[in-house]
Amino acid sequence: LSAEDLLRRLQQGKVYVAEQAARAIDRFFRRGNLIALRELALRRVAERVDAQMRGYMQEHGIRETWPAGDRLLVCVGPNPDAARLIRAGKRMATRLECEWIAAYVETPAVANLSAADREALAENLQLAEELEGSVVTLSGHNAAEEIIAYARDHNVTKILAGKPTHARWRDKLFGSMLYQLVRGSGSIDVYVISGEEAGNPPPGRAALVRRSPPREYLWAAFVVAICTAVGWLILRRLTVTDVAMVYLTGAVVVAARFGRGPSVLASVLGIACFDFFFIPPTFTFAVLLGVSLLISGLTVRIREQAVSARERERRTATLYVMSREFAASRGQEELLAAATRHLQNTFGSAVAVLLPGTGGRLGPAVGSLPGYPLEEKELSVASWVLQRGQSAGLGTDTLPAAEALYLPLIVSGNAVGVLGLRPQDPKRFQDPPQRQLLETFAGLIGAALERTILADRGQKAQLEVEAERLRTSLLSSLSHDLRTPLGSITGAASSLLQDSGGMPETTKRGLLQAIQEEAERMNRLIGNLLSMIRVETGSLQVQKEWQPLEDTIGVALIRLDERIKDHPVQVSLPPDLPLAFIDGILLEQVFINLLENAAKYTPADSPIAISAAVHDGVLTVEVADRGPGLPKGEETRVFDKFYRITGASAAGGVGLGLTICRGIITAHGGRIWAENRAGGGAVFKFTLPAPTPPPEPPPAEEIDLATR
Repeated sequence: LSAEDLLRRLQQGKVYVAEQAARAIDRFFRRGNLIALRELALRRVAERVDAQMRGYMQEHGIRETWPAGDRLLVCVGPNPDAARLIRAGKRMATRLECEWIAAYVETPAVANLSAADREALAENLQLAEELEGSVVTLSGHNAAEEIIAYARDHNVTKILAGKPTHARWRDKLFGSMLYQLVRGSGSIDVYVISGEEAGNPPPGRAALVRRSPPREYLWAAFVVAICTAVGWLILRRLTVTDVAMVYLTGAVVVAARFGRGPSVLASVLGIACFDFFFIPPTFTFAVLLGVSLLISGLTVRIREQAVSARERERRTATLYVMSREFAASRGQEELLAAATRHLQNTFGSAVAVLLPGTGGRLGPAVGSLPGYPLEEKELSVASWVLQRGQSAGLGTDTLPAAEALYLPLIVSGNAVGVLGLRPQDPKRFQDPPQRQLLETFAGLIGAALERTILADRGQKAQLEVEAERLRTSLLSSLSHDLRTPLGSITGAASSLLQDSGGMPETTKRGLLQAIQEEAERMNRLIGNLLSMIRVETGSLQVQKEWQPLEDTIGVALIRLDERIKDHPVQVSLPPDLPLAFIDGILLEQVFINLLENAAKYTPADSPIAISAAVHDGVLTVEVADRGPGLPKGEETRVFDKFYRITGASAAGGVGLGLTICRGIITAHGGRIWAENRAGGGAVFKFTLPAPTPPPEPPPAEEIDLATR
């Protein structure tokens, strides 16, 4: 919808009521904001439609480009002059109003890039990111094939490459990347532009040649000498062909160990020695030299592919292990500890994870120590990264004087922290694969932090819900259970105050007794609330002593004499019941709550049974009744706070008595549970730790009164 239609809907009250709509229009839903929101929505829709179209093409095996919308791909290499190519791609994408991608192909020979080439490549990729381009790194042996395959998979319509300026013989010898792009592009348009002065050659073999140190060439000559000596030794017993195999073996060893240059030298010297010492000079030199060079070249290529495969495998294994540890971590502290360990082992750098604290000031995360000193200058760089959500510091164009590289930890589009790394080698992160691996690490840490943040928010929300439920239940219970005794006390007191002397003595006594009973009821209610607070806060102190269990039961029965007078109580304790190591006052409260609960929910004249026994060193106590029993499935819930049996006819209390019993028994090291009794009724059982008899007191010394 247009901004005008949205404003009209607001004014018509289709979104908010009239007053709210007026405030919304004045405060936020202004025409400019609505236009901006509409543009964002349309961009999101376009992205989703494009993703759906590419998914459809992949599902149906469509390899051709569908020019539904332009998408530009710029070929980036390690040449310092590639900046002009990147800027030209940005201008073209701006004119076309399309997405543009900067692609770099990581071939097996990438390990042979010089330090200058690596630095230039890192600057080019960083420039592409600053110009809002999507940077991708592809892996493969043939750069042109990888670029075309990526372009077809992502529905790229235009490819931008640099015009080669090197000698034509290189294209004849090693092949032309530009020629392969044009021939294999199909319906994709290929644009070629010239570079500045030195030109802008795409990443090819010429840029990836590594200069071997002189000692490697000396080793190659030494290997050829060894092969010659071995050939003289075996020539008497074997043929000349076997001697040729010795030289080929030496060339393969040099190629696998040292690289292309020494392998070429070993091939030339080996063939020269073989021709001079073993073969008459009849065209054998050229044939064997070609075979040797071919085998050496293939060996070098296999070696480069193996190095590249090992590097990719190492990165994948590192990311897998870290992701698995992140998934198993239970808190932010454990998560950051695992992240710091992996970063230190992978990049050989000192690591600091900075999160905003009180007042928004950055500081080390809780439970982690920074691996290097965080001076005020470093913290200011980290604060800039947190505010802007962009990398800065060592190896970047933003605040490069910093001692460490700082990357934002992005969570849901916002930076929630900063990752700082101070490498031993200041040029460590100029290598594009290393930089991309580090950014992947930062993305994983950000995603894991988001999980912990959401978990904390969910836990806090759950606690708030539980607190609100507890508050509601408490207010509901107190409003009923306090109002009833207060009403009775107020009514009885007002009747006594209004008496002018004509009220019978028995009536007065009854009113006074009602006041006393209701006051005791309120006292019990407040006592239960205080006991519940002690249980919940962990401040319940258990002071155990050796004492007989029957004394505790007897005191509880005396205190409940008036309330259980309509229920015969049967106490069955074995005569050899040992002393119990308990807190008599707390256990007395357990019996009071259980007996009062039984009397409250059972009909009059129904018996209540108390029994205890010791089995396998555990003291088990039971309080059973002959009431209606517990609803099926509610045996555990009866111990929850403020729980009342649904449909109970008896006037229940707040619903804390059984919860307090569970807290007291747990504090004694036992457990309590409820069951339905055979033949009808309910039984509450609790256990106490194995009662061991107290130590015998020392025998009293005999005193001779005569001598005193």
